[in-house]
Amino acid sequence: MKISDILKESKKPFPSIEIVPPLKGMSKTELLDSVRKFMEFSPKYINVTCHRDEYAFRQESDGSFSRHLVRNRVSEVAVCAAIMSEFDIDVVPHVICGGASAEEIESDLHDYRFLGIENIMALRGDSITGEKRFTPHPAGYSHADELVAAVRRFDSDNFCIGVGGYPEKHFEAANIETDIENLKRKVDAGADYIITQMFFDNNVYYRFVDLCLAAGITVPIIPGLKPLSTAKQVELLPQSFSLDIPRELTEDIAKAGGDKEAVYEIGTEWCAAQCADLLRHGVPAVHFYTMGKPRNISAIMRKCF
Repeated sequence: MKISDILKESKKPFPSIEIVPPLKGMSKTELLDSVRKFMEFSPKYINVTCHRDEYAFRQESDGSFSRHLVRNRVSEVAVCAAIMSEFDIDVVPHVICGGASAEEIESDLHDYRFLGIENIMALRGDSITGEKRFTPHPAGYSHADELVAAVRRFDSDNFCIGVGGYPEKHFEAANIETDIENLKRKVDAGADYIITQMFFDNNVYYRFVDLCLAAGITVPIIPGLKPLSTAKQVELLPQSFSLDIPRELTEDIAKAGGDKEAVYEIGTEWCAAQCADLLRHGVPAVHFYTMGKPRNISAIMRKCF
């Protein structure tokens, strides 16, 4: 079922989750068991992230170096197929511009259509290790709006397309207004809904929604949440995702000191409070970035849904 139809037909807000394809070596059974832990909360769909291929250089016996493709994770196509074979749930594979030609992306779309998948998440993707800025494939797409338009040309009816939004702006954008103009281009190209980057202050999300509405963006904007689970994430998440963490939350975590379980509980409770507040404000759904770890997400969904 298309996410746009789920959003229209749902009589109350619902949860959805995002998982990362497992590292090679994990069995299908292990993957499905990790997903099964979320199913008691009836998530409406599962997003499956896409990771770019990277390359490593290996020194040969003659002293020269050769370039080798590195693929550490199971493909998102395989993960989607495994989930669909076990659970009655929609899957939403991520399709990214980074590292792929237009022909390679079209080949993936054929695979998804063959599997009966009706939804995709269209993203530019990040730069790879060693790149200062994102470098598009010479035969691919530079921006997500180009990718959305290409999916619409490939199959104007079959796919419901989600795109990413950044309540605190994308780190490459000069300002939030410019970033929302970029977001509108994605919607105008054919995106059906938006899922936001994680945030830790709901006022940031509410302000973002107001700015989007003022810019003429009327598709659903689904908030994305991730609970803090370690003290180290206070440093890592702002660096990785260019976001702010409220001072109250950082102070609470600092007070917990080296008590890892206390930090975990603080992050879980903060996210649960965010979720409850969003639901009171009438959001259509809440999307959880699980990173493959179900304990805190399950606790939040149990409390809020």
